[in-house]
Amino acid sequence: MVSQSLPVFVWNLLLIVLFYASHFLRATAFSNERSDNLAVYWGQDSAGHQQRLSFYCNDDTIDVLPMAFLYIFRGKGGLPVIDFSNVCGLGSGSTFDGSDLTNCSFLESDIRACQAKGKIVTLSLGGATSQVGFSSDAQAEAFGQLLWDMFLGGKGNIRPLGNVALDGIDLDIEKGTSAHYAAMVNKIRSLAKGASKRYYITAAPQCPFPDEYIGTALNEAFFDAIYVQFYNNYCETSVPSEFNFDTWDKWARTQSPNSDIKVYLGAPGDSSAAGDGYVNIETLSKVATDAQRQYSSFGGVMLWDADAAYTNNRYDRSIKNALTGGTARTQTTTTSKEATTTSKEASTISKVATTAHKTSSTPLPELILPFNDPRKTARVKRPQGFTPFPRDTVPTPTARGRPINSRFFRF
Repeated sequence: MVSQSLPVFVWNLLLIVLFYASHFLRATAFSNERSDNLAVYWGQDSAGHQQRLSFYCNDDTIDVLPMAFLYIFRGKGGLPVIDFSNVCGLGSGSTFDGSDLTNCSFLESDIRACQAKGKIVTLSLGGATSQVGFSSDAQAEAFGQLLWDMFLGGKGNIRPLGNVALDGIDLDIEKGTSAHYAAMVNKIRSLAKGASKRYYITAAPQCPFPDEYIGTALNEAFFDAIYVQFYNNYCETSVPSEFNFDTWDKWARTQSPNSDIKVYLGAPGDSSAAGDGYVNIETLSKVATDAQRQYSSFGGVMLWDADAAYTNNRYDRSIKNALTGGTARTQTTTTSKEATTTSKEASTISKVATTAHKTSSTPLPELILPFNDPRKTARVKRPQGFTPFPRDTVPTPTARGRPINSRFFRF
């Protein structure tokens, strides 16, 4: 037998290699328990130089990549619509029969490459120019099933991103109301129960508390993290006197169904990526590291978006270095909190109900039609002349006790 012919020192060497390989994988794998994670949105080409998804996984800078966006819930033929600007979307590639849903399955290799490096890749729903929302819990649950079958652990006939299972869903809801989103989240949670991998649910509220479009769902469903947009509003990072991370930390600790939810400090990756609220890397680093030390819910930083941050002198790498102190990660084991999250999710849903693939070198697919998608910066852009909403002009509650615009109220 071959095993008998190998010298003992060779077997010892193989065991050492396997040990360090497993050690490395545990050390670099994403952990939601950390306070130095970096989430960076990809898909909307905000600086005009967007590369394939796998390009942004070539180093250890980014931990989470939400793919933006699935921006229409019910399009032609009753199917959703996705768009990743210059890489894949309307006007590029083929669509599934009878729909406007683009087949972006060539991105499967990119997603797998990122996942193989310990990063998580999720699908972000919404955006500033989206067509979203539900009329009932039943409709929301059906959409949760559709997302599971198309993008997550299901085995649907239509798989726009190929057979790879994404790591979760992100809600960047900026239109409509919060109604019924909790039912969608709970449906996905129930489908993921007992799965071989963990699935994450996140949201990207704007900093005025509570968020007008997703605030109710945040109080009713189990979210793993929120990427708060501290820009384009009075409470942005560039206005220290109004910066309200403390509000979101208090909510995370006292109101969220998930008492271990992580709050990320959301920021634009370049001055051109937002209408207002961009700060230089020195300022963001100080604000972020101060929050990291002060707030137990702090999970890291979120940037909009990969293209803007990368072309802005690697703004993403600079803030990551600030969060980690410029050193490599040392965590090698999953914490007990992380290990028991699944059971906590199941308990929360019940409570709510009763109350090393290689990076692909394939070039970008050529656009079939001329295409300049206005969504590529719409998420963070405001009309020309926009100014942040000042605190001293926040409307007072109406006689019925409800705020005129709850989006601009602090907790």
